[in-house]
Amino acid sequence: MRISFGADERNHVTDFIIEELISRGHDVTRYGPIRSDGQEEDEQNLWPRLAHDIAKDVADGRADEGIVCCWTGTGVAIAANKIPGIRAALCVDAETARGARLWNRANVLALSLRLTSEPLAKEILHAWFETPLGEDPLDVACVNYLSEIERETM
Repeated sequence: MRISFGADERNHVTDFIIEELISRGHDVTRYGPIRSDGQEEDEQNLWPRLAHDIAKDVADGRADEGIVCCWTGTGVAIAANKIPGIRAALCVDAETARGARLWNRANVLALSLRLTSEPLAKEILHAWFETPLGEDPLDVACVNYLSEIERETM
């Protein structure tokens, strides 16, 4: 799976997530200070910029899914959700990640760098990748309604 991943700072959790994604066989495109080219341009590290770039990757089909991180996870989730077709979910535990996939058909995972430990990140990633997008007709109808809202506001 093609995953776009970014954070506005690099730390042990971001390094762990990269290792975990690669060990799961994902092709990872990185944004922000975790970029694989080693460049750390200040403008590219801004949380709204990297969340926007990752969400665009997913919306435009360059990535299958995205993962965005900032200190609380809230800012990157808000920024990613500005892109039509994106359903970014701030997940603080595995059950929230599972529910976001089943009921909200979330395609971008937002994580808090403050709250997420390595063991918790592993649990969340496992739940995220092992839970297929929900197919319950009511849930699909709710997600389709979000698309209608997006079209109305464009």
